[in-house]
Amino acid sequence: MPPTTRAIGCLLLPGFPLRALGAWADGLAALNAQQGQVLYALSILALDEGPVVASSGVAVHGRVPAAADRWHTVVVLAGEPGAPDVRLQALLQAWDRDGVLLGGLGSGAAALAAAGLLDGHRACADWAWLDRLAARHPQVAWSQGLWDLTLARRRFSATSSAATDLIGAWAHQLHGEPVQQEWLLAMDLRHSRPAEDRQRREHLEARDVANPKLAEALALMEANLAEPLPTEEVARLVGVSRRQLERLFKQHLDSLPSRHYLALRLDRAQRLLQQGTQSILQVGLSCGFASGPHFSNAYKAHHGHTPREERSRRPGWLAPAPQGDLS
Repeated sequence: MPPTTRAIGCLLLPGFPLRALGAWADGLAALNAQQGQVLYALSILALDEGPVVASSGVAVHGRVPAAADRWHTVVVLAGEPGAPDVRLQALLQAWDRDGVLLGGLGSGAAALAAAGLLDGHRACADWAWLDRLAARHPQVAWSQGLWDLTLARRRFSATSSAATDLIGAWAHQLHGEPVQQEWLLAMDLRHSRPAEDRQRREHLEARDVANPKLAEALALMEANLAEPLPTEEVARLVGVSRRQLERLFKQHLDSLPSRHYLALRLDRAQRLLQQGTQSILQVGLSCGFASGPHFSNAYKAHHGHTPREERSRRPGWLAPAPQGDLS
């Protein structure tokens, strides 16, 4: 390995955001290509042998890191924050003692916080988990921004959707503005979004939703697809009555809350069937359906064909679904 090459480890945790991994890998590969040398050598890591399943259902294999490994950077990719893992905490603390640049994508910063490595630091995570993380780790300055890169303190973090923006800031801070500008051209980007852009505003603009109560309701629904909330609970959490919530959905989306919620779950199920390796029953359960027949009937009514027919259309390079489909 040339002396200028930096070893980058991507540590995947169950439910990690696959798009963030792809954006991170693509961004670093573009920097390598731009400079005509391997500035960054990427390794996919996992805590255990065997595949790690992304939030999309795609299984990715990573190697278990060895004690002799020497890293420039390790980034933790995670979806919903899980229970603290003692092994992971010890690993991160050892890397910190070695002077490794540590970061998180999605809710990966939560792992660093659990290891006590973000006390007094600013950190970003996907907005759906910010309230939970703020309650669990009050010593961390959780931000609704898109990313944070603090090289002097060897920390960085970004939301699932801002991995590319983070690499743009990385290119600027480590290699200078001319390199960043060339990288943006190579990535066919006009600019990287600034760190202070707020996730919630981005979420509203994506739907052209002017009413903040409706936007909060949509956010709650998307954050709870596996275990759907009753309409009354969504209304209570948003701070309106059920009737008010129904009027908002009718006015802005021409739908009822329950109907829109069901469509969100079935659209996610379609993505999992097209891209993932879970069985059809597992997909249904992960999208809040109690049984195979219930899932199959609802799916056909919404998409016009069954989950099994959807699964048969997926690309051949994906691994076959596990045995035991019940629908």
